[in-house]
Amino acid sequence: MYLRREMLGVTLLLALVFVAVSEDILNKCMDGKHHKKTPGPEGKLFQQCKPWKNNACCTANTTEEAHEDNSYLYNFNWNHCGIMSSSCKRHFIQDTCFYECSPHLGPWIQKVNQSWRNERIIDVPICKEDCNGWWEDCKTDFTCKENWHKGWDWSTGTNICPAGTKCRKFSDVFPTPQSMCEKIWSRSYAYSTFERSSGRCMQMWFDEGTNPNEDVARYYAVEKGLINGASSLSLPASLFGLLTFLSLLLF
Repeated sequence: MYLRREMLGVTLLLALVFVAVSEDILNKCMDGKHHKKTPGPEGKLFQQCKPWKNNACCTANTTEEAHEDNSYLYNFNWNHCGIMSSSCKRHFIQDTCFYECSPHLGPWIQKVNQSWRNERIIDVPICKEDCNGWWEDCKTDFTCKENWHKGWDWSTGTNICPAGTKCRKFSDVFPTPQSMCEKIWSRSYAYSTFERSSGRCMQMWFDEGTNPNEDVARYYAVEKGLINGASSLSLPASLFGLLTFLSLLLF
């Protein structure tokens, strides 16, 4: 009887740990330069970042700086090849909001050893409409680099084009929307062939209210084996019966 209780106790503990770990994957902040430790409500997020206000990994200050040309966030200058058009810049602002604020990137977070962050995202599947629209609005703007994560001249304190490069149209540097989405931030994003309505790709743009990316993250967490398939709709609810049964046996 004692041994049975001990084994049931271990099973109950493992089930509770499973719930906690799985929920963490679906609702977590990456260990980055400006991210909060844990996601939560932020009532005053700025302009384009407002859709994340109910559950965010960013602060109001971060979102305000995300809208500045030369913000303290990363000292990154969008205007490194002349003034970036407002239609193009709004996509980079939205990209920054998505990166800084999203609490549902867990399935794509990986550890890194970098001076400014300990985790990054790899191959987040971005809906094709978002990538296509981004490229369309930026294709006549100019840049001098394909990978914006590295290789800049930072001697002035902000990024300038390195020696030997020249400014070219986005459409020359990135011939397709896929090449831009996947290369500009060194494969942080993957171009998805799924549409926004599919529930199989992450949306950079969505209206205030329910974040559609939570269900997408849950789907890919199951696909990657990070959570149990039976828990894909509601993890705590699916295990509630088991936990209750084990508790009755124990006590």
